[in-house]
Amino acid sequence: MAANAGSPFLVNAEADPILVRVCGRASFQNSQYVRDYIQQSAREGRRRFILDFDQCTGMDSTFLGVLAGAAIDLRKSVPAGTLVLCRLGPRNLELVRNLGLHRLASVVTGDDLADLNREGGTALEGPELTENEAARMVLQAHDTLVQIDEANRAKFQDVISLLRGRVGS
Repeated sequence: MAANAGSPFLVNAEADPILVRVCGRASFQNSQYVRDYIQQSAREGRRRFILDFDQCTGMDSTFLGVLAGAAIDLRKSVPAGTLVLCRLGPRNLELVRNLGLHRLASVVTGDDLADLNREGGTALEGPELTENEAARMVLQAHDTLVQIDEANRAKFQDVISLLRGRVGS
């Protein structure tokens, strides 16, 4: 399992809400960048995030589980935070809805957020995860997907079982 394949995420931290653009494929190989950034920003008091998927070429279940976890954590924070997903293409919107993420994050279809400054941004990066850390992140993401929609258990039971054996939980 590769733990680091570069970051397709560009962030405008000066914006309020913080804007994260997904430029390329969001997957288990790079999900930790968004997870770590949102967690750190929330600790610093920033709790409003918009993820722009206009240039996203695809995403996997780990990335969606990481977003679900972030949305849950933001909802629990005081004051409560928000996660908005915008400009999702048809396939990505279908994935969000099929896994139940639309129940936790606001989904904006169309270009209702056209006034956002989507230029530039800083690439999200960080330390490479060890194989065990990556496996734990993938397991946690899939556990979160089951937590938000029990129907996801059947979809991911083999992945969860394999990873539980690997990480010893």
